[in-house]
Amino acid sequence: MRNTAKITTAVLAAGALTLGLSGCGSDKGSDKDGPLVVAATATPQGEILDFVQKNLAKKAGLDLEVKEFTDYITPNTAVEQGEVFANYFQHKPYLDDFNKKRGTDIVPVPGATVHLEPLGVYSQKVKKLGELKNGATVAIPNDTTNEARALKLLADNGIIELKKGVGYEATPKDIAKNPKNIKFKELEAPTVPRTLADVDAAVINGNYALEAKPALSPAKDAIAAEPAKGNPYGNFLAVKKGDEDDPRVKKLAKLLTSPEVKKFIEDKYDGAVVAAF
Repeated sequence: MRNTAKITTAVLAAGALTLGLSGCGSDKGSDKDGPLVVAATATPQGEILDFVQKNLAKKAGLDLEVKEFTDYITPNTAVEQGEVFANYFQHKPYLDDFNKKRGTDIVPVPGATVHLEPLGVYSQKVKKLGELKNGATVAIPNDTTNEARALKLLADNGIIELKKGVGYEATPKDIAKNPKNIKFKELEAPTVPRTLADVDAAVINGNYALEAKPALSPAKDAIAAEPAKGNPYGNFLAVKKGDEDDPRVKKLAKLLTSPEVKKFIEDKYDGAVVAAF
């Protein structure tokens, strides 16, 4: 997920222009008497919401609409501005960073952490991280939290060493040791999979790995991947502060953490997406 200082206006505009709508549509996203309009990125969040919409929502008495976005900025600004009521696309470190930099007041819905997309390292040049040659180029996401996450994954696998005490905002400047003189190509997260043939390795977000052509799986294709246990990067349902107790939100939170959704995740994603409940 992105560092807001590094997002280009072109990407932001593209995200706003290329959003799609699943359901019958609504321009009253903040209307508490209308359908619950939720912003999401397409994979896997939009797919999970579509499953809920088609299989569970009606039985639970929930009128659900899903707006799909292609970027990580507009789902939050849409909630803040009342264009949608909730969103489902992000993890806590990203949301904390977004709120801090944008002055927004968006919060996780209690009990609605749905899934984890393990970050993976992929390569068409080597079969093991240790095989990276001196001066190799590694593509990583350029946003604050996912860049730090990517660097930590590389550090955990002995490729680099980070300065002590570096947290969720680590950048290549925080590398203490780089024995292989790895060069880092910092790119917006959605574009990283497209560079795989041109770099020695790439650290790719789970959702964008799934959307790659051909699709990539952390469980099967990655030469290194994050562990699921104890991982702080679970994706959750979020709303503007004060809206956590909206009955529709509570209903959706319950559906998103239901046995039916857990089975859907397990069956569809085969380890590339892991249920977090």
